[in-house]
Amino acid sequence: MTTKLHSTAVIHGKAELAEGVTVGPYSIIGEHVRIGRRTRIEGHVVIEGWTEIGEDCQVHSFVSIGAPPQHLQYKGEKTFVRIGNNNILREYVTVNRGTTFGGGVTSLEHHNVLMAYVHIAHDCHLGSHVVMANAASLAGHITIGDHAIVGGLSGVHQYVRLGAYSMVGGCSALGQDVPPFMRAAGGYRARLFGVNTIGLKRLGVSDDRIRLLKRVYRALFRSDLRFADAVKQVRDEFDDSRDVRELLAFIDGTKRGICKGMDEREGE
Repeated sequence: MTTKLHSTAVIHGKAELAEGVTVGPYSIIGEHVRIGRRTRIEGHVVIEGWTEIGEDCQVHSFVSIGAPPQHLQYKGEKTFVRIGNNNILREYVTVNRGTTFGGGVTSLEHHNVLMAYVHIAHDCHLGSHVVMANAASLAGHITIGDHAIVGGLSGVHQYVRLGAYSMVGGCSALGQDVPPFMRAAGGYRARLFGVNTIGLKRLGVSDDRIRLLKRVYRALFRSDLRFADAVKQVRDEFDDSRDVRELLAFIDGTKRGICKGMDEREGE
């Protein structure tokens, strides 16, 4: 494997680039950066701060990784960006470092796709196989579970969580948590629109599991019970399901509250 560094790239002498790394024209690689094997950095990319990028990633033109967090309390402390393997960051993506008061790390796991103009703020944590469409933006301290999808032009409020296998429609504003397996959309404040049926089927989830999740969704978000009572009912009736246990554990852990369900019936 041959490392290919364009003659116009500015690479600090202490940066660590593994075998097979490619760095395109006019890119800047800072002192504390580490890049894994076969990762490709296109032209006009800036990677700074204490940033680690794994193997076989694609970082397209005009991406900025490891810049200081956009937070007024940040005073130049040593904080990190950690990006796993097989991630794709398209044009103009920005990923900021963490803050000491927020854990100190902004992280992406593996096989994620961040489309053009996506912004990942300080102290956010993405799982694996996450897709964020063009210009979706995350404020600080956000957590996104595996296989979640965030539609283009969506904005997510600080400290919100998006559960695994969830889907957020385009142009949505997320102010509260979206539970695992659910789909949400809405311009001012997103609401739940049922189970992410199409996404789950694409991932090979069985019809039986999907039917059960729909029953649980109706019990939680369409019944006349108070939400706490609906949660108790679901826990008593469906707790033998691993999916339901994951869903209820997510609900138990909420700090900003859970998105409300729509009154209209699901259009499926």
